[in-house]
Amino acid sequence: MVEDDDFRDEAPSKSALKREMSARQALGEALCALSPKELEAIPIDDPRLENAIVQSRGITSRSARRRHLQYIGKLMRSVDPAPLQAALDGLHQQRAASAARHHELEALRDELVERGDSGLATVLARFPEADRQHLRQLLRQAQREKAAERPPAAARKLFRYLRELQSAGA
Repeated sequence: MVEDDDFRDEAPSKSALKREMSARQALGEALCALSPKELEAIPIDDPRLENAIVQSRGITSRSARRRHLQYIGKLMRSVDPAPLQAALDGLHQQRAASAARHHELEALRDELVERGDSGLATVLARFPEADRQHLRQLLRQAQREKAAERPPAAARKLFRYLRELQSAGA
């Protein structure tokens, strides 16, 4: 009787196996949602799995897509999910960092337009290589547009210039 207790402790439960298979299928679905460029960064060793993921892009029927995702889940059983999950997490972190930089630049641009010349010091302290005259010219245009309630074309140019400065500094 003691041996049966030891055996039960070692084998995973049926519920645990189902959770693991569901997690692998969810990972497969996340891989299907990636763009072709992003998928190239993921280390997929099984050519059948990679082919199935690429094929999933062309399936538009809801039921056919569901069946195909189940097939991908079946193929995921024979693959170690750890490197795939790590690469996917790294990709999500890159996206989050890029979005954070974008929002930071938007806030900097908005602050610059609101504060005017007094905001230039903040930008020049952060980007010392910035062309002061060009920056001031873009600022003036953005302020005039805002005052006239026109579409923010100059504000977009100002944002692009700040993004160029950020990428040159990185």
